[in-house]
Amino acid sequence: MNHRLQRAAAAPSWPSFTGTVHYIGTSAVARVAVYVDASLGSPAEKNGTDLVADADRVVQANDAIFGTSSQPVNVVLFALSGRTDGTGGADHDGCDFTRGGNIEVCVSYGNSARVSALFEAELSECAMGGNLCGVSTGEALSRWCAALLGNNALADFASAPAWADKGMPDYVTRTDPTDQNEISTGCGMAFLSWLQSLGFALNRIAPSMVLLGTDGVLAQLYSKLTGDNSTNAWPKFLAAVKALPSISSDDPFGGAAHSHRGAASGRSRSKHPKPRGKPVKLGRAISRRPR
Repeated sequence: MNHRLQRAAAAPSWPSFTGTVHYIGTSAVARVAVYVDASLGSPAEKNGTDLVADADRVVQANDAIFGTSSQPVNVVLFALSGRTDGTGGADHDGCDFTRGGNIEVCVSYGNSARVSALFEAELSECAMGGNLCGVSTGEALSRWCAALLGNNALADFASAPAWADKGMPDYVTRTDPTDQNEISTGCGMAFLSWLQSLGFALNRIAPSMVLLGTDGVLAQLYSKLTGDNSTNAWPKFLAAVKALPSISSDDPFGGAAHSHRGAASGRSRSKHPKPRGKPVKLGRAISRRPR
């Protein structure tokens, strides 16, 4: 059951939100405490109650992807950048549970699936343990986690088409030191789609990326998973991309289907089976990390 008792303790200190919050409740297993901007009405409250109900599913799935155990987190829902449709994105202060455990998520009136997906985008970064923070590879991985667990509820944030339109620059042999560039993030999204289509589910990709760290490149990930030389990653990926009729989404190779099958077949073997400064624009970073 969900615990909806009022808390005696003060509300957490949020990355940017300074208003008054209303405590909605805490999920029964994963201890995700959800708050809502008290100035908003019933649509925001509905987002909050839906997130309390869905949070344990999200955390369990996130743990299965990374092979880790999540720690309790706090989430506040409000109109980031004044938006109430989820397009304000989400943010936290760091890519671990110590610095990043107080999460801000944009409300999405009438579509709580978007709220869950935005929550997962930030929760997945906490699971990276301080790695991949603020770089293109980490942004792509967090977006993929959100897409997989949120049933592609954030499709309007797609960045791979922008990468293709820009001439497909190489961010496979180099990592962009920002999570705010839709072009480098888009390359990462398409590359992870391709790897999944080759049979490497996200629960194999994510831990490998974390081990490679912030300075790692996607070519190294390819080599680690396939055993092939890393120098082959970019030409093989580019050839596969050019063989596609078009790139109209972040999953041009249909990789999500492979990861969904991998999650289903591996669920019983899961290590843990228990139940930023600038406003975000569509196609740009989901995360807003305050400075």
